[in-house]
This record gives sequence, C-alpha cells and structure tokens, in this order.
Amino acid sequence: MNPPGKPTALVTGSSRGIGREIAIHLARQGFNLLINGRHESDELKHTQQLVADTGAAVAACPFDISRIDEFDRILADLWGRFGGIDCLVNNAGISVRRRGDLLDVGPESFDEQIAVNLRGTFFLTQQVARRMVAQPTDRFRSIITISSSNAEAAASERGEYCIAKAGLSMLTKLFAVRLAGSGINVYEIRPGLIRTSMSLVAQARYDTLIEAGFSPINRWGEPADVAGPVASLAGGTMPFATGEVLHLDGGLLIPRY
Repeated sequence: MNPPGKPTALVTGSSRGIGREIAIHLARQGFNLLINGRHESDELKHTQQLVADTGAAVAACPFDISRIDEFDRILADLWGRFGGIDCLVNNAGISVRRRGDLLDVGPESFDEQIAVNLRGTFFLTQQVARRMVAQPTDRFRSIITISSSNAEAAASERGEYCIAKAGLSMLTKLFAVRLAGSGINVYEIRPGLIRTSMSLVAQARYDTLIEAGFSPINRWGEPADVAGPVASLAGGTMPFATGEVLHLDGGLLIPRY
C-alpha cells in the first residue's frame, strides 16, 4: 500500500522515451507511480530505478495494452495493492511498421494501429474511469492522453497511425463530458516532433526539415518538453478546463503564410 496522502499515477508505455520522462516528472511532483511496458524488460527496470531514486514508491506492472481481456484482473490487483489511481496517463502507442503509400495500406497494419493506439486506450480508460467514479475522493484526478500532431496534420505515408490518433481526440472529449460530474478532468496532449526511438528512424528527413524551418520553435522537442506540462496538468493547475488539447509542437500547427 502506498503512503497515505500521496496520489498514484499509472503511466502506460513508460519503459522509455516520453513515458519514462512523464513518470519521473510525476514522481518529483509527489506522485507514487505504476509504470508499464508491454513486458518485463531491462528498460522497464531502469525506469523503475530512476523513479525510485526520486523517493517515490514505484511498481512495475507490465501488460500489453492491446489485451483488453486482461484489464479487469490487472486493475483489480492494482486497486487492491495501491488503493486506487488518481491519474491515468495514456502514453502507450506504436508507430507503423513501414511508411508508404496510403493506397498500399493493408488490413493488418490498420488493425494493429487501431488495436494498440485506439482500442486498447479506450477500454483501459473506460475500466479506470469506472473505478474512479465508484471511489470518490477529494484529490484532484485526471486522465491525460498523449496523441500526436498527426491527430490533426495528415501524413499520408502513415495514414493508419493518423486515423488512430485522431480517434484519441474524440476519446478525450467523450470522457471529459462523461466524467466532469465525478470531478475527473480529461486532457489531450499533442506532441510534435519529439526526439525518441520512434521518431529517430526518420532522423535524416526531420533534420532536413528543421534546416528549412520546420516550426516556429525550430528544433527537436525532447521528452521533458512533454513531461513537464503533463505533470502540471496532473497536479491540478487547470481545474476549470477539461476536454482541452495542449499542443506541444513548437508551433508546428500554427497556420502560416
């Protein structure tokens, strides 16, 4: 059981990259952490140690977000051991296996994107929300979903990814409306170009775009550029806002002439 009085956050996909940085920032802000990866790994253990080094209580709970049939068992265990979850950060996600022509997208790639990036996130959010609603508290509670600038900006070479991320935008609005009466705030974060293993597969292309003036704040974003605002939202700095989108993209989506 976590120390009394401290909120608990579950961050999916926190074995590395943006998720790892979010977990560390939340720990520094006073949260105890449930960290997640698809399976047990050295990367997940490393995140666990980094979070523990902040003084926060931390437990690793590896599970595959696409295996929605396991959520009830997993969450029942987490609720029993930690007394509840005050903040869910939906960060887990995958990129397309191969970028290419939209006209060549096959059902396997499309279904994989929906299963992991949208379907799994929806049903995990639903399960957590049910338990939150059934367990009122005076603590600030939130659900924060990491989508992408591609929820708005079309990238036809990975169209199935864009479609899944666009679905997360509506997910945010729907849960914001449903959960507001229970005191649960819901937000969407849209990162732009962030330096992670997912984006570095196209590093040369993005380096060239940056040289040409890719965005007003013309540089690679770092995981900390996302993690800081997520921790701020989870801490209750915007209690009168819900269903809102925060663009963390260096101004990439500002219309320009």
